[in-house]
Amino acid sequence: MTGDRQEEDEQSHPETLLQRLQSLRALDVEVATRAALAAVIPLTVLIAIGHADWAPYASFGAMTSLYGRSEPYRVRVRTVTTAAVVLVASIAFGTLMATIGASLPLLAAGLLAVIVVGILIASTAHLLPGTPIFFVFAYAVCAQVPTPADEYGVRVLVGVLVAVFAWLLSMSGWALRRMGGDRSSELFKLLPRQTSARPAAWRSPIVWLTILQTAVGVLVAGGLATLVGIGHPYWAVVAVVAVLPAAGGRHSISRAFHRIFGTAVGVLVTGVVLLPGPSLWVLVVVIGIGQFGAEILVGRHYGAALLFITPLALTVAHLASPLPVPTLMVDRAAETALGGGVALAIVLLARAGERRRGIARQNAPA
Repeated sequence: MTGDRQEEDEQSHPETLLQRLQSLRALDVEVATRAALAAVIPLTVLIAIGHADWAPYASFGAMTSLYGRSEPYRVRVRTVTTAAVVLVASIAFGTLMATIGASLPLLAAGLLAVIVVGILIASTAHLLPGTPIFFVFAYAVCAQVPTPADEYGVRVLVGVLVAVFAWLLSMSGWALRRMGGDRSSELFKLLPRQTSARPAAWRSPIVWLTILQTAVGVLVAGGLATLVGIGHPYWAVVAVVAVLPAAGGRHSISRAFHRIFGTAVGVLVTGVVLLPGPSLWVLVVVIGIGQFGAEILVGRHYGAALLFITPLALTVAHLASPLPVPTLMVDRAAETALGGGVALAIVLLARAGERRRGIARQNAPA
């Protein structure tokens, strides 16, 4: 009886292949697929030639593919090109710091420069994401990886080549849509995000307030992490940048909690993956799954996305500089909590300031 009813329902409401494709496109499968390919293919090549230690440069170049989401290709060519240039510059700048063995004050000054330039460019080019998180992450990690002077050029070149590859992947949908012809709108996700450059963004007080809040947050978080002696202070810095909004965005308390608790659970997931000591090829698969899952979920639930983002980030860090996995896990959880706490304090202060300004405007004489 149950089987007959099921068959009857399926005949009454048949689901065509086209309908299944339409349901998949709503999940951002297109952008998730290209992001996963941009990460996995270069890492596969690096492992094959015996240079898994170059994984960070490839991974940050691959982040080019994370830009241009939902943008028509005439817009995407501008935003993705801008993101690629800034990512490569961040890789080159961070690697230079590592090559010269920069002191802590010089590293901090470089970090502030990346934040200022990153926010100004993201605001001017109207990038999405609109924060400098990937630029800061690229600079901070590359600055911490010991780099012989004679390898500076080749490591930066890896970042350049992978950024170009990711750029081509990001633009490849144009050809696929052309091949789809009249049915492309049925087969592929719509691209509604129309944006234009904002050359006057640098004049905006809101942009400079965002720069000030971010600079203070990363200096406090990074300073505290260094004083406490946790092994990866840049994770506290990245947590601040991840929680604070882009210029003009709404300050969200929930995002800080998502970052802290999502990372904590993500660390446990990472332990399940890394503690058994998997092969390099298994780690590449983990990175691909992590990148794909993160892009599917990041626009829907940030905390859930971190269940994929955290294993992804820790696996790349493990490839670049293998450390005891428990140490890596504790550092990530502790520094994210520290950075998330600092960012939460800034968010609360910012929201209190917004309320005071709103009350002052209400009480002002007409």
